[in-house]
Amino acid sequence: MSQVLASGTGVAVEAKRRRTFAVISHPDAGKSTMTEALALHARVIGQAGAVHGKGDRRGVVSDWMSMEQQRGISVTSAALQFSYRDTVINLLDTPGHADFSEDTYRVLTAVDSAVMLLDAAKGLEPQTLKLFEVCRQRSIPVMTFINKWDRPGHDALALMDEIEQRIGLQPTPLTWPVGVAGHFQGVIDRRTGVFTRMQRSPGGADLAIEEEMSAEEAAQRYGADWTAATEELELLAMTGADHDQASFLAATSTPVLFGAAVANLGVRQLLNLLVELAPPPAARPTVAGSDQPVDGPFSGFVFKIQANMNKAHRDQVAFMRVCSGRFERGMIVTHGTTGRPFTTKYAQQIFGKDRDTIDEAYPGDVVGLVNATALGIGDTLHAGTPVQYPPLPSFPPEHFAVVRTSDTSAFKRFRRGIEQLDGEGVVQVLRSEQRGDQAPVLAAVGPMQFEVATYRLEAEFGVQVQLDHLPYEVAARTDAAGRDILRSEVNVEVMTRVRDDALLAVFPHRWRMRTIAGRHPDLRLDA
Repeated sequence: MSQVLASGTGVAVEAKRRRTFAVISHPDAGKSTMTEALALHARVIGQAGAVHGKGDRRGVVSDWMSMEQQRGISVTSAALQFSYRDTVINLLDTPGHADFSEDTYRVLTAVDSAVMLLDAAKGLEPQTLKLFEVCRQRSIPVMTFINKWDRPGHDALALMDEIEQRIGLQPTPLTWPVGVAGHFQGVIDRRTGVFTRMQRSPGGADLAIEEEMSAEEAAQRYGADWTAATEELELLAMTGADHDQASFLAATSTPVLFGAAVANLGVRQLLNLLVELAPPPAARPTVAGSDQPVDGPFSGFVFKIQANMNKAHRDQVAFMRVCSGRFERGMIVTHGTTGRPFTTKYAQQIFGKDRDTIDEAYPGDVVGLVNATALGIGDTLHAGTPVQYPPLPSFPPEHFAVVRTSDTSAFKRFRRGIEQLDGEGVVQVLRSEQRGDQAPVLAAVGPMQFEVATYRLEAEFGVQVQLDHLPYEVAARTDAAGRDILRSEVNVEVMTRVRDDALLAVFPHRWRMRTIAGRHPDLRLDA
């Protein structure tokens, strides 16, 4: 690598080439399918898979876990990196189910923009709204893709009204459909006026068949559909719904596109516009209150940990977002939490479950650090001047269950598996004085996290377990004095969170917590 690229100027140039974004939506709106379609259009896979892998179509590359392939849902976030038009794309697919919102939140701390998918027939759904609120809180620019336009759905103008009224973003369509939902003919590029006819390829696994047509040809061929689309475009122009880059970057407007990810319709247009309009990495705020510039010394933070992606090696991968400087494999950096040196000997580029050794990375890139067991979620790594990025919060658990194994010969594997799941953040692991170390308590945001935990203990560690659900729904942090006070109360327990030794008081419902707090005004109960 030349001295020019090693310099701050070289880092800034490389950073401008990066686009790091997440795909967010309600379950079944097509996130994993869109991820696959984008990879297909970048020519990094030969054919797009299907979420359920039916017929002769394989499963999608982002759903690499066998449980995801069997059930046709995403239960863990996935990272894919590839190049397109001299741009390096870091694409993060996220779980849509509310039970895994904590994983999605962490991913959203590592991206510079997001693509929000809306089902044409369902519009803005509850989980989409929750994820959008996270984007709003973090001022993440959002591009909207109206998906499944090849199926019956809402009117296009009605969807624009819904976006504006329900989430307060000004929709600024960049493409507009010819043909109502379920009768999709193609899209008009509002900036150029060019109409692109679109047709699904045979089987739908290859690139869509596209043909540019003049307005005269389109009017003659599509008649009433073309007339309706052009009238809607005139109405949009009158209301000022034109793209404004400044308001998009300020997260007050959202560019909108139409298509159907499963048939690869409109996906090329989305990928091109992401390259042209989505923001590259920028200076990142630190705990100290300053912003770390992208061309400063190397720094990054861990936003995800995943084990057993490679069954042959049973290794653990820490996903690190590079925030500043140039990362070089083998460089010795400082672990911000402990202040100890950390060697990055085993660094890899991630593409679903596939990995290749990577020698360098730049701001915006996601690097997989293999067997980095000293790292935890939210940890900062840096070289040179110390820098610390804000920690990633844990969501308050609402479901609790004791987990046990009756196979005494498998206890070491059981314990190792529990430690691994806790380190990844799949569940929070609590230690209970009443039950001892052989029966830890799992705490989760949603019950499906328990399904993932028990499945992985069996599939990856060969341990059969039993879950006994506990009658608690609310947790609050307390202290040693609070633990002593609560020992005299019924229907409440105080447990120790293994990862940080925090004391958590758990209650069956908020009414019980408030009643006890009213009797003990000095009792510490923090969110």
